[in-house]
Amino acid sequence: MKRSLFILLSVLPCFAGTVSAQSIAKNYKADNNNNPISASVFCADPTSLEYNGRLYVYGSNDHQQFIKNNKKNGNGYGNIKSLVVFSTDDLVNWTFHGTIDVAKICSSWTGNPWYKGFMNSWAPSVTWRTTEDGTEEFFLYFANTSHGVGVLKASSPIGPWTSPLKESMINRDTPGVLPCTWIFDPGVVIDENGVGWISFGGGDPNEQGTDIQPNNARFAKLKPSMTALDGQPAKIPAPYHFEASELNIMDGKFVYTYCSNWADRDDADWNAYKNEKGLKFGKPDKCTMCYMVSDDPMNPDSWEYKGVCGKHPGMPSPNNHSRLQKFQGEYYYFYHWAPLMKSMLDEKAIDSSCDGYRSICVNKATVDEETPKINSVAQNLTGVTAIKNLNPYDLQQAETTANSGGVMYDDYKNIEKNTKINTLGNDASQNMYVQMKEGAWTMVRNVDFGEEGAQSFKFTAQGTGKLEIRLDKKTAEPAATIRFSSTTMEEHETNIDPAPFKGVHNVYFVFTAADKVQFDSWQFSTEQTTGIKNVVHTQSSDSKFFDLSGRRINNNASKGIVIEQSTDVNGKKQSRKVIR
Repeated sequence: MKRSLFILLSVLPCFAGTVSAQSIAKNYKADNNNNPISASVFCADPTSLEYNGRLYVYGSNDHQQFIKNNKKNGNGYGNIKSLVVFSTDDLVNWTFHGTIDVAKICSSWTGNPWYKGFMNSWAPSVTWRTTEDGTEEFFLYFANTSHGVGVLKASSPIGPWTSPLKESMINRDTPGVLPCTWIFDPGVVIDENGVGWISFGGGDPNEQGTDIQPNNARFAKLKPSMTALDGQPAKIPAPYHFEASELNIMDGKFVYTYCSNWADRDDADWNAYKNEKGLKFGKPDKCTMCYMVSDDPMNPDSWEYKGVCGKHPGMPSPNNHSRLQKFQGEYYYFYHWAPLMKSMLDEKAIDSSCDGYRSICVNKATVDEETPKINSVAQNLTGVTAIKNLNPYDLQQAETTANSGGVMYDDYKNIEKNTKINTLGNDASQNMYVQMKEGAWTMVRNVDFGEEGAQSFKFTAQGTGKLEIRLDKKTAEPAATIRFSSTTMEEHETNIDPAPFKGVHNVYFVFTAADKVQFDSWQFSTEQTTGIKNVVHTQSSDSKFFDLSGRRINNNASKGIVIEQSTDVNGKKQSRKVIR
């Protein structure tokens, strides 16, 4: 539905009543940084896949724990019962697809014995395949606490997801698993023959293990269904193994990554191991990401320790978890850190008791596939460089951001009120919108308007507000200002001056006034709109104005959102919100 009613467009200078720079919501991700990938969602334990030119990243939903804790205290992980989903095609602008409500999907799981029923969803691993009949299948594995591994299935990378089983896929009753201390943190891969493989396990040394060989890393073949083990798992003799397994295949070899433990490193133990294996590496630091390589993965003796691929990113991150992903021909290293939480703590934006709420980050990796060798990745908040510019002439979702202010996880909503999937996403991002409060903003990077420039702009929104489009800085003078009001989610379209909208810019959508505003999507055009006028509201001679509390105000006394009561040309009384 297209609407232009109550839209007022202005190009420089600013309107009176524009929110001051001090009133614009603060961002806790620095303006020039591309890490973390989300400025509004705490998330961790990344996994990923490439599909149809986009990279999809999944993670543990730390923000669910944050909300359950009333946005305070430490992250105990016990309330994490969903997973988050993001995607990108340029590595700097990320679309938040919402959450996968694993608790709801797995609500029918049998809980007898107790460890077979659903408990939590941590540390996912994802893969996909095309079957012989052309069907595309996506499999998402997760840690059901430390007592098992569950699996979900879908026909697209953003769902809807279902549970193909009535209980956890791997648990204490799975032959060959015990005495693994923690049965969790899956890593999955499909080889060139279409065979699925999975790694899992972790924790302190079991009764057969030592600090240097905890004896908890496992590797197993999957049946063609991808939902059951094909035989008993084998051991991976990973030195100082603790958690966070993931799998890759490079040049026909399996590459297993994992997080090392917190045990003290005894020189005698390491030297004995190093001499036995003929290694030249020094012992890994605590909580570092290490990797091993094998061309015969079910044979424990075939695994070769290759060193450290990523250090612990530093406190206040309580642990470490990474994913090595090849995308558009280059390798990228995803991991979690806690810079968003730290920035919010430093600015006293969250309770001082908050601890352990993590964020997913990404940096470029240097990989030699033939060896295979992974150089230790330099982790920083600068992040990666965009691999392409964003096209403003394609329809873009409001949930696509490089940065934001005044927007947090619970401000992303699902506009399908009666969805049977879940209440926040788990389907295409087109089902979602962003609730924008006064002063809230979103930003996208490297928007390429071209030499001709944009002539018109449309966006889908609901509510009453004033949207200022600012270029390159959130405090810049607006290149366009649009006032709008609609009671339902509608498309608003208007012409703009093309002069500012040429070349490549970072674009800020700043809502300097907002009452019940829900922002869904936006799109620029190189052509002016036709058949739709930009309606500039002129008040009726009998207009009366009231503030939002219903108190009468002088016609010239107030700026911002007010209620106007008037009589139309047909003599009918009208009442509506307007921006003055």
